[in-house]
This record gives sequence, C-alpha cells and structure tokens, in this order.
Amino acid sequence: MKIAVVAANGKAGRLIVKEAVDRGLDVTAIVREENETLAPNFIQKDVFSLTADDLRNFDAVVDAVGAWTADTVHIIPDAAKHLTKILKDSKTRLVVVGGAGSLYVNPEHTLTVADVTEFPEEALPVLNAHKEALETLRQIDDVDWTYVSPAGDFQADGERTGNYILGGEELVLNSKGESKVSYADYAIAIIDEIVSGNHLKARISVVSE
Repeated sequence: MKIAVVAANGKAGRLIVKEAVDRGLDVTAIVREENETLAPNFIQKDVFSLTADDLRNFDAVVDAVGAWTADTVHIIPDAAKHLTKILKDSKTRLVVVGGAGSLYVNPEHTLTVADVTEFPEEALPVLNAHKEALETLRQIDDVDWTYVSPAGDFQADGERTGNYILGGEELVLNSKGESKVSYADYAIAIIDEIVSGNHLKARISVVSE
C-alpha cells in the first residue's frame, strides 16, 4: 500500500509517517522543506502546488496540514479544498487530520463541543477552520474522504498506548470518563483506517483508552 502524508514534518504528520513506516507500508512525505521524517521517499512541494499527477499513484493521502494563528488558519480548509479538487474521480483516498470542536455532545446532533465549551479567544479561529474543512468534505461526492477527529485533549507528547476507542460523530469518553488521545495513538488509528478502509465519506473520532 502506498501512502503520502502532506505536511509530514508537523507533529502529527511525523508520527503518522513513523506508524506507517513501522508497519512496512510504502510512505512518501510531502514537505515544503527538507524531509525530517522516517519516510524513505519525499516530494518537496507546498500543498497548494500539488497536482493530480503528483498523487496519482497513491492508495491514500493524509492531509496533516495544520495552522495555529488567526492569519494562517485558512490553510486548513483551503488545503482540504485543494486536495479534493486534485483527487476528484480518482481511486486515491483522502484522510484528513481534523479537530474535536465539531463533535456532537447530544444524540440529536444539535450541540457541539464548541457550543458548550468556553475556549480561549485565540483558539476559536482554529476550531472554525477545522469545522469549515469538515463542512467542505461533507459536500464532496467524487472523493473517498475520511475526516478523523481527535479527542478533546489532543496530547502532542502523550504516550503511545496502542489502545484506543473509535467513535463517530459524537464525543466519546474512555472508561475513566476522559476525552483524550495522544498524537501517537491517533497515528495508529489513522493508519488502521487507511488499511481497513471502513469509513468512506464519513467522520470518525478517536479517544485513548
């Protein structure tokens, strides 16, 4: 299986690459600068410079593009839009590293984490950017996409336990009543989803057990 990871030098991207390499998959890192990952192959391009030809031979592409400031977060939905455009009508899956703010907290799906949580003002642009990316994907019928939301507490330096719970549209808590996942466990879930291909044109979520 051939996998490409866009923004592979980021914290999430690097661990997704490592997980895929450790499982013996054929991994290509897509980076703007020098490849700093374990991927044996790399394409040095900005996400918005990628073309359909660049991605034609991959079974799956991971969109790990991230941004944290109000003036840069637009690249999160913009990257999703660009990748769906160039993957249109191809057999290549698109797996998107998403956000937790849009997960529902009630069975009626009328309230989200963002609706009931008092986030710092500076976090709101990031939440809204991830929400826009998901809304963009929901309108796409000609790409096999999967949007993967982490738990509410997404821990960059958390341990790799190897144990996680897979959820759907609603916020899921573990047996301790916690909503947390390490980047390492999240990476396991991403690669498991790519290998299994169980959730096409759907949003799933991940919490560490």
